Amino acid sequence: MQRLTALFSAALLATGLMATAAHAQQTQDPAQDPMATQEAPAQDFSDEQLEQFADASQEIAVISQDYTQRLQEAEDEQSQQEVRAEANDKMIEVVEDSGLDVETFNAIGQAIQQDPEMMQRVQEMSSQS
Repeated sequence: MQRLTALFSAALLATGLMATAAHAQQTQDPAQDPMATQEAPAQDFSDEQLEQFADASQEIAVISQDYTQRLQEAEDEQSQQEVRAEANDKMIEVVEDSGLDVETFNAIGQAIQQDPEMMQRVQEMSSQS
């Protein structure tokens, strides 16, 4: 279920709906030293990985929109779980078909939330596709 949540998060990020959540996460712990987040080493991703992420994100955004609607129409918890499982499988397939593994895809998704410059690069790659 954690993979599903991470992929849905990435999908929502790809559609631009995560801005509010990302902002909320950044402001959750005001007691944390702001310099501590800057000390964490930024993971370097190649342009190829970022392009793969951009391509996969676009497909995942479409899947997410489709399955979000199906999820809302689901009659009961069992139906909702089936929709989530199907969506998860499709999203994992898209990520793996892009040439990335799920962990790398999620790592890039998290990195771009914290790095506006990287987010800009990915957005530019998405618009060129």
